[in-house]
Amino acid sequence: MIFVRAGVVGALVVAGLGSGVAFADDAAQSDGLEIQAPYEQAVVVAPGDGGAAQYRSMALGLQHYNSDFSVTDGRLTVDASGLAGVAEIAWPGNCVPDDAGTVAVCDTGDVPVRYSPQLQLKVRAAAGAAVGAQGAIEYSATATGGPDGTLTAPEYSAETFVTVGSGPDLGASAPQDVTGVAPGTDLTVPFSVTNTGNETAHGFSVKLWATYGLGVTTRYPQCTYTGPDDTDAQYPAMTYVTCSFDTDVAPGATVELPEPLRLAVTGHALYERFDYEVEPGGDVTDLDTSDNGRAWHIDADNTADFAVHGTEVSGAQGDTVAAGFRFVNRGPAWVADVASGDPVPAIDYYLPPGTTATSVPGTCRTGPASDVPHYVCTLPTWTRPDLKVDFPFRLRVDQVVPDARGRVVVRPYDGSASFAFDPRTRNNSAKVVVNPSA
Repeated sequence: MIFVRAGVVGALVVAGLGSGVAFADDAAQSDGLEIQAPYEQAVVVAPGDGGAAQYRSMALGLQHYNSDFSVTDGRLTVDASGLAGVAEIAWPGNCVPDDAGTVAVCDTGDVPVRYSPQLQLKVRAAAGAAVGAQGAIEYSATATGGPDGTLTAPEYSAETFVTVGSGPDLGASAPQDVTGVAPGTDLTVPFSVTNTGNETAHGFSVKLWATYGLGVTTRYPQCTYTGPDDTDAQYPAMTYVTCSFDTDVAPGATVELPEPLRLAVTGHALYERFDYEVEPGGDVTDLDTSDNGRAWHIDADNTADFAVHGTEVSGAQGDTVAAGFRFVNRGPAWVADVASGDPVPAIDYYLPPGTTATSVPGTCRTGPASDVPHYVCTLPTWTRPDLKVDFPFRLRVDQVVPDARGRVVVRPYDGSASFAFDPRTRNNSAKVVVNPSA
C-alpha cells in the first residue's frame, strides 16, 4: 500500500495496512514535511582500463501530509561532502552548488501530498574507489505553507549511504499513476526490466500485489497466483503473484515479460494500487534495490455510499438501554487508504443529554473534551461493499429528558472536509433518541 522511503515496496502488504486504531481529530490543524531519499545507493566501480564509471540516477523529493494545506517553494539542501574519495555528483539545473561543488540547494517547487520525485541527481564512483568503499549524503529541507506558514523537515531525518559495488542491477520501469478509470476497463501494466549493473543477471524473479478492486487477468505458466480472499474483516483482500523467468538480462539490456501484463478494473474498484518487484535469479544479490519495486496507483471513476443508522429507545431514570448505531457501505466500491494504511472513516457519537455510556465498543475512544460527551469510533482498515458494522453502545438514563437527541456522524478519518467518493451526504449523520415523544 506505501508511505515509506522511496524504493521500498510491499509496504502495502506488510506495514501499511494494519496501523491499528488511531484518531485524527486535530489532523486538519497540523502538517509535516518529509524528505524522500533512498537509504542506500549503489554505484558501479570504475572499469579497470582507467575509464570513468557510469553515472547512476538517484531520485529525491519532498512530501507533506495534510491535503487541506497548500505547500510551495520547496528547498532541499543536499550535502555530498561525505562522498570524498568515494563518489561524485553531477548536479541538475534546479540545484545551485557551492564553490566546492559538494553542497547544493535545490528548488523542488510545489510540495505534493502523494510523493513523486522532483529531483534527479546523477552519481558515479570516483576514480580509484574500490568495491566496498562507502560515503554518505545528508539532507535538510524547508517549504512555504502549513499551519504556521513554514515547514521544516526534522533534523537528521534522511541520509543516503553510497556504496561502490559490482554486479547485476535490475530495475522495473516506473508507471504513471492514472485517474478516472471506468470500472470494467482493462489496463496494461508498463512493465519492463533493465539491467544497469556491470554483470549479467541469469534469470529474474517477479512478485506482484494487486488490491481488492483489481484483477490480474494475464496468466503466465512461470507464475503462482493466490487470492483475492475477502474473508478477513480487518485487512484488505488482495491478489499475490510470484514468478520465475529464465531470461538473461545483460548489462544495459531491457527485457519484457513473455506477453503484456493485464489488469481488470472491477465494478468495486475505487482507490487501487498495483505493486511489482523484480530480483536477479540464482540467489544473486542485486547491486541496488532502490528501483527494484514500483507502485502504480489507479483511481477508478466510482462511488461508495457511506451511511449511518441511529436508533430510538425508551427508559426510566436509572435504566440501562441499548442505544448504539450501525455503519453501512452501500457501495458499489470498496474503500481503503492504500497509501498510508489508515482507516478511511471515523464516526463521532455524541450522547443524548441525561445519559452516560456504561458499555463502549472496543474500537471507540473518548473524543476531545466538549459540552457534549463524545466518542470517536473507527472501522477496519478497509470498507468492502455491503459492509455493515454495529456499534453496540449501552447508556444509563441519569435523567429522563423527553426527546433526548444524540447524534452520529461519519466523517473522513484524515480530517478533510468530506468524502470525495460519497454521492449522498445526507445519510452521513443520524439521530440516537432516548425517550422519544409520541
